[in-house]
Amino acid sequence: MRFEALSVFPDVFDAYLDASIMGRARQRGILDFESYDLRSWTHDRHRTVDDAPFGGGQGMLMKPAPIFEAVEDIASRGNVRPHVVFFSPCGLRFDESCASRLAHVERVLLVCGRYEGMDERCYRLADEVFSLGDYVLTGGELAALVVIDSVVRLLPGALGDERSALDESFSDGLLEYEQYTRPAEFRGMPVPEVLLSGDHAAVDAWRRRNAIERTARWRPDLLSDVALSDEERAIAKSATEGSAGEEE
Repeated sequence: MRFEALSVFPDVFDAYLDASIMGRARQRGILDFESYDLRSWTHDRHRTVDDAPFGGGQGMLMKPAPIFEAVEDIASRGNVRPHVVFFSPCGLRFDESCASRLAHVERVLLVCGRYEGMDERCYRLADEVFSLGDYVLTGGELAALVVIDSVVRLLPGALGDERSALDESFSDGLLEYEQYTRPAEFRGMPVPEVLLSGDHAAVDAWRRRNAIERTARWRPDLLSDVALSDEERAIAKSATEGSAGEEE
């Protein structure tokens, strides 16, 4: 899969994408990445990409001309037109379903904003606009890295163990179950006995129950989209009521 990023700071990506899972994915050819400097599509000696907003206001806005020229030029390269993604607080909340959908796209171009944002006309270039959440970042580069990381993890061969992505939080709509490692007891806190039993069916049943309880306690909003049995709904209800009792 090919990811491309358009940014005024194109060098910030490689340090992260050359490390750990992303680095191995690049070495194996699972992830192909290239970043572009937006200033390459400017035509003045100062390589200006921003200007003051009409109507006044704080800060500077990114100008439309360099972004239009850059996206159109980049899109014209290669045999496959990229799926163009912008970032904005007005965008669709990025979640695991978005990552799963992008994992089936051959080529994605991530356009990273800066300053007070972009001239609104730039968003006409976007196939999709994402928001990571209700907070403000200095620029879109971090958002772009989040998207790349979450998508690449879903690509065959990226994690090594193909089951790893299936067990992650949100993969089945639930938060991931609790996990433990050695020692079996630490500072008076023991590992749940079932995990030491060697009974795989019992472990699977405990993990499912624990995932439901954790989701009900921490993210009950997720349960509305999860298919639960009557018994599992009772587990979720009990966990939710128990959590409410703790708060009181």
